[in-house]
Amino acid sequence: RGLFQSERANMLRMGEVNEVDHQAMQHMLTSEAIDWNGFCEQIARETDALLGGTEAILIIDESGFAKKGESSAGVSRQWNGRLGKVDNCQVGVFASLCHNDMASLIDTRLYLPQHWVNDPDRCKKAAIPEACQHYQSKCEIALSMIEAAKQRGVRFGYVGIDGGYGKDPAFLRGVDKLGCTFVADVHCRQMIYLEDPMPSIPARNGRGRQPKHLKAQSEAIRVDQWASEQPDTVWRRIKLREGEKGMLEAEYLHAFVWVWDRSEKQAHRWHLLARREAGANEISHYCLSNASLETPLQELAQVQAQRFFIEHSFHEAKSECGMADYQVRRWDAWHHHMALVMLAT
Repeated sequence: RGLFQSERANMLRMGEVNEVDHQAMQHMLTSEAIDWNGFCEQIARETDALLGGTEAILIIDESGFAKKGESSAGVSRQWNGRLGKVDNCQVGVFASLCHNDMASLIDTRLYLPQHWVNDPDRCKKAAIPEACQHYQSKCEIALSMIEAAKQRGVRFGYVGIDGGYGKDPAFLRGVDKLGCTFVADVHCRQMIYLEDPMPSIPARNGRGRQPKHLKAQSEAIRVDQWASEQPDTVWRRIKLREGEKGMLEAEYLHAFVWVWDRSEKQAHRWHLLARREAGANEISHYCLSNASLETPLQELAQVQAQRFFIEHSFHEAKSECGMADYQVRRWDAWHHHMALVMLAT
């Protein structure tokens, strides 16, 4: 009730709506009696009952929360996607379950920068549990959330991945090893092979040392360079979904390529997609997918376009439920506030 009806979803305003002392609200958010994992399991089960299935998509993204000062858990000068710049903020990694035009946030974790981990006193002041005082990259957090969703019985056919995560080859390998099918945005600098690089250790040449590192047998190329060399005739217009102004369409390039990160013994043969808006010349997205090779472009394009709905989830949570209005500094209070927001949305 307080999240929906108060002008701002901070302790003082929510207390006024609920006619309780705001200090009691503060105590509730910081209470160690709240079972965070149990809360998330309940949210996951209830959301899965409504949206789960083979046509559902588990979408991974992050959201920044601008803050002042240096006391709030995890606050740092870092990239804030909401503002489109580096700013003093906290960053949360989120998972959302999406089916058609419906989506709901089901899990989140606050990102803790390395310099926080290196400062135990600062962590103690922000009530960060010792078990959480170790560094995890955003991709490692995201991977653990995908694994948790599977363990909680959440049903989904695809994992949709933001470009900030898709650019990490170790993360994509991790999702693949979990047995999940992904469609991941990647950077325009992503390197691909147009034929199997068949990595191998070169033979010793002359009297030099025996080589130890794998080497590709073909040359890699950037995805944007590859796309720029394709004629307009190979672009396909795809109907994605109904939008507010009618059918949303976009144009796509598709190819099978090999991806190799110079460490694995074999390269992966994956789908490559490039997207541009209908009638435009500039490419807006590059994507990789480990879907079966028989998967049609139409399906992959529609999955890629569904990532819109986690941004919509963030917008609704912040505008309707005060997702960014919290005035708490502690680690547990941040997570408890987000749990209430996820439950409300």
